[in-house]
Amino acid sequence: MAPATVRRAAAGAVSALALALLAVAGPAAPAFAHNTVIDEGPAAESTVADQPGEVWIETNDVLLDLDGATAMDVVGPDGRHYATDCPVVDGPIASVAAELGPAGEYTVAYRVVSADGHPITGDHTFTWQPADGAAVAEGTAEPVCGAAATAEPGAGADAGDESTDAAASVGGDVVWIAAAVVAVLGAGVAAFLLTRRRPAPADPADAPAADADEGPRPDHASDDR
Repeated sequence: MAPATVRRAAAGAVSALALALLAVAGPAAPAFAHNTVIDEGPAAESTVADQPGEVWIETNDVLLDLDGATAMDVVGPDGRHYATDCPVVDGPIASVAAELGPAGEYTVAYRVVSADGHPITGDHTFTWQPADGAAVAEGTAEPVCGAAATAEPGAGADAGDESTDAAASVGGDVVWIAAAVVAVLGAGVAAFLLTRRRPAPADPADAPAADADEGPRPDHASDDR
């Protein structure tokens, strides 16, 4: 088989493989598109001296505002809850009203739903150092909003579920991509073998030359018996 034919067959197989991978990996891309937190208030590890009025997180994409899906709470150094209402979602921002109590470290815990439908849980801390004579809240023994219980620091159950879902999604994507690679490589090999087995066209120049010394062959059909 001519080298040019081999190159064309190989190039065709590679192009088909690339198209198959794009077709399979393209729809799988959203599995890796979970929202990520890009800002928060009060900022993580910061120190504040004025009542913030609310705490919030901002992500890199819009959050899904589903009934009861968003949870957010503020837990003080005394273990009491200082969020005063249920959280709200506004585009990429989730926030909750809060009034802080005694000085110390506060934890903001949250559970939101990413734009791709996956839940995201997390928390961050900041330090509250009120000025002398500043009004402080008493907090509550239980979360004011029932959904906030799913956002308690260290709950971890939702984060684990998210990791399991994400792992299963990635695993399924890998299987589909591997199947596409095998299928395309198999098609390329089959095309290569078929091309290789195809007989080369006869070249008239290679035909044996007629013997010039041979006379005309007798025509037996014209012999008189």
